[in-house]
Amino acid sequence: MALEANMPAPDFTLPDETGLPRSLSEFRGKPVVLYFYPKDDTPGCTKEACSFRDDYQVYADSGVVILGVSPDSPASHARFKEKYNLPFTLLSDEDHQVCKLYGVWGKKKFMGREYEGVLRTTFLIDENGIIKKVFPNVKPEGHSAEVLAALRS
Repeated sequence: MALEANMPAPDFTLPDETGLPRSLSEFRGKPVVLYFYPKDDTPGCTKEACSFRDDYQVYADSGVVILGVSPDSPASHARFKEKYNLPFTLLSDEDHQVCKLYGVWGKKKFMGREYEGVLRTTFLIDENGIIKKVFPNVKPEGHSAEVLAALRS
């Protein structure tokens, strides 16, 4: 079943870039931007992460938590965070279980090749753990502005 607005966001625990286990439920009481992306340090994913970084103060001032999730290892996340000075938490879903739980693991096509991977998707979750908005098929360019607009509405 696909996750939609007004549904509870499934809780999960994943290691962050330091290897520390982090659970979605620990952020209750604050809105959360949970964004799933394919791979650290690739052009689109870097553009998306850097747009969240560039707007980070606006999120922080509003009490919004940003969590990025990809199948990369905690060590890869640590390098990615350091290289681009990312001020938010990156979570490692190496076995794709949380991606599958959120319905963002599926068939993709690139240069005529079909494969399984992360479908770039963002979930806006309210302070009570309810999904307020789902952004499927995210285009990295301008996505943070789109999320900020949704937070204001």
